[in-house]
Amino acid sequence: MNIIRYDDILSVDEAIQDNEPMLAVILFDGSEAIVSHIDEAGEHHILLQKAGRSGNDIDKYFRIVLDKDGADWTFICPPEYKNISDKTRRIAQFYKDGFEIISEFMQAFGHSASEIKIPERYSRHIKYIGED
Repeated sequence: MNIIRYDDILSVDEAIQDNEPMLAVILFDGSEAIVSHIDEAGEHHILLQKAGRSGNDIDKYFRIVLDKDGADWTFICPPEYKNISDKTRRIAQFYKDGFEIISEFMQAFGHSASEIKIPERYSRHIKYIGED
């Protein structure tokens, strides 16, 4: 996985050292991730733009906010995810893929023991896959 650290004003390394929150976007195929201090971009689509990607491509990325304690996953499954038309199957696959790819990112980033959580405001789709 190619991890791009977007350090324009605020350093990712300093954010890690100070346990400051960071934003990350990770391509669905796991080939690339972009990470920055949260104050550097503020929102995931802005991070993409600052890193030279199209903010319109946000639905090609898993989105998290992380620190050394874990990651909060902005769980938003695009309706065209992997061209799976059945909503239940699509969300279940997104959930499975997301945990796998985000875990790979966290390990590559040096946060392998960190927890991945889906905040309550994003958990409405979990009912489709039978998770708590």
